[in-house]
Amino acid sequence: MEIQRNISLKPYNTFALEAKAAGFCTVSTVEEIQTLVAQEREQKKFPSLFILGGGSNILFTANVEALVVKIALKGTTILHETATTLDVEIAAGEEWDNAVQNAVTQNWGGLENLSLIPGSVGAAPVQNIGAYGVELQNVLVSVRGIMRSTGEKRELSCEECSFGYRDSIFKRDLREKFIITSVVLRLQKNPTTVSDLAISYGALTEEIERLFLGVRREDYTIQHVRSAVCSVRRSKLPNPAVIGNAGSFFKNPTVPYEIYNRIKSTYPEVPSFPVSEKLVKIPAGWMIERCDWKGKHLTPSSDAAVHDKQALVLVNHGAARGEEILELSRQIQASVYEHFGVTLETEVNIFPSIR
Repeated sequence: MEIQRNISLKPYNTFALEAKAAGFCTVSTVEEIQTLVAQEREQKKFPSLFILGGGSNILFTANVEALVVKIALKGTTILHETATTLDVEIAAGEEWDNAVQNAVTQNWGGLENLSLIPGSVGAAPVQNIGAYGVELQNVLVSVRGIMRSTGEKRELSCEECSFGYRDSIFKRDLREKFIITSVVLRLQKNPTTVSDLAISYGALTEEIERLFLGVRREDYTIQHVRSAVCSVRRSKLPNPAVIGNAGSFFKNPTVPYEIYNRIKSTYPEVPSFPVSEKLVKIPAGWMIERCDWKGKHLTPSSDAAVHDKQALVLVNHGAARGEEILELSRQIQASVYEHFGVTLETEVNIFPSIR
């Protein structure tokens, strides 16, 4: 483990924001993580650790006066098989979409709707990533990792992860207390019927039909689903390799029907997704667009902007600072609250925390 000093984190975050790390190292084994955790407890070398995965869900607004630990654990292992399912352990340092691609290639079903989500496998349970009607919790068996207070290994069941919408115990009770080293997923072996697929999401259904005109619905496969998901995402979301961004910046808010009905009286076309008898989800991107933020820059000279195709995505056109993107997000939140009486929560993690 080579520790480097005063390292730029620009290559390690998809916003491509400049921030310095007081120290930086890459770990590729669980034992290396345990060594660093022990050193942290003993206050050796660095007073604290900052765990970094794929950097796809972080907004740096300041330098990191800690040892930034880049998780690079690799590997995929089949733990258990039945006639219809298999439990697969995937290391935290694997790229998420590589894991999805591998599963689809092997004809293991369950991850195809989560195609092209940026980031690492270890970050997936933190956010309970989801797309097109599927969330990670639908296939997750357990999360394995290291307790920072003791250095001991621990395995949390899906239930113990307390998953919610873009939420988990790793963002609350175990925030900065648990280092994820791998996840265990239960996938479907060789799914053969359309009932095995999650294709009820409107935009996804339309894209499958468009891409595979002439293929009968009952003949759809996980390969068809992955292709359609990738096509939809590429058409709406900017590639971080081309323009700095962290995907969806805000969560879609869940509101009482009383608020939804008030909004609907002014905007009859408001899209919505029922959550329960009392709650309904409204797309944050739709509200941001109605507030006329789509494609707008923080200031005419700023590279901090709202994407011109998807209002839910904030972008760095090249030289934006983290503070500018944060200020842009605050102005958007203020506009949405003023127009709709709804408070938007950020999906992206902000460093330092503003909670």
